Amino acid sequence: MAKFNLPNIDLKKLNFSLTSCDLGVDLGTSNVLICAENKGLIIREPSVVAMDKNTGKIIQVGAAARNMLGRTPGNVVAMHPLKDGIISDHEMTVKMLQAMFRAATEASVFTPKPRVVISVPSGVTEVEERSVINAAIDAGARRVFLIEEPLAAALGAGLDISGSEGHMIVDIGGGTTDIAVLTMNGVAVSSSLKVAGNTMDDLIIRYVRRNHGTLIGQTTAETVKIELGRAYPGTEEVSMVIKGRDVKTGMPRQVTITSTEVYEILRRPLRQIADEVLSVLEQTSPELVGDISEQGIVLTGGTVQMWGMAELMTERTGISCVVADDPAACTAMGCGKSLAWIKAMSEGPINIARKRAMRS
Repeated sequence: MAKFNLPNIDLKKLNFSLTSCDLGVDLGTSNVLICAENKGLIIREPSVVAMDKNTGKIIQVGAAARNMLGRTPGNVVAMHPLKDGIISDHEMTVKMLQAMFRAATEASVFTPKPRVVISVPSGVTEVEERSVINAAIDAGARRVFLIEEPLAAALGAGLDISGSEGHMIVDIGGGTTDIAVLTMNGVAVSSSLKVAGNTMDDLIIRYVRRNHGTLIGQTTAETVKIELGRAYPGTEEVSMVIKGRDVKTGMPRQVTITSTEVYEILRRPLRQIADEVLSVLEQTSPELVGDISEQGIVLTGGTVQMWGMAELMTERTGISCVVADDPAACTAMGCGKSLAWIKAMSEGPINIARKRAMRS
């Protein structure tokens, strides 16, 4: 009888290849973060796409595409396909997610499409929810589940929201600021404000143009915010030289901007965020406010890494505020944790706007 030498088969790898890899996705205006089941955070990329306008072919996605912003030839466009926390360009968002889903999963012919949990802002409408779902389906997701950003951020920050005690989360991202009071695995009071990191970048661009006669790009403005941004006074002044284009002559120009200037630029949007936090507290029941005053307010999102953010919020609210560990990744980590009970989640739109209207 003839013998056949069969190759050794790694059953663990075979089992993995035949099992879908569920994903938790923080689809942010500035960055996309993806957690894979049992793997943790595996994708952290800017939400930027570079495409050849003539052929429609995607050239780069993520950090490589971000480096092209303001530097592309006429036939190439680099852009953020999301604005203020919602999808502004469906086709580009689909292509961006396709590339990131491929990078996040060890896909093969036999691998089922992944189930995906995606976070959405508290102020999202049902139409915007469906837009997110359709984009994820078109990008290769098998099933799509939505979760509110504050709820995901609280899970990622390690808060125990299963009990009746109240917790407050303030998530300041690139496009939106989401504020919520959470209790018993749900949202008691919430608010979404379209004032966040990108708003601050735009204000820096306008200030430099108006006061220094120089036009700078979004990337430079973000660098200024990160390097010089202060939410609270008290640190010694620092400065940096930035390069741009002279508004009158069109020639290259260098200007020096100080942290004091940036502090004055950012005071207004930061005050708006603090006022919205106070507004949410005013709408919250006295019992939950009592819990929050004891446990404090947790700050998440990339923008809360600005120096003095916790001090500012503590001063304005009178409640102790702390910045979560790795605040920029909290929402994505929360989406990843929610994969554990994905079978109990409702597929499709979660009608956040309707729930908010019923609560009010």
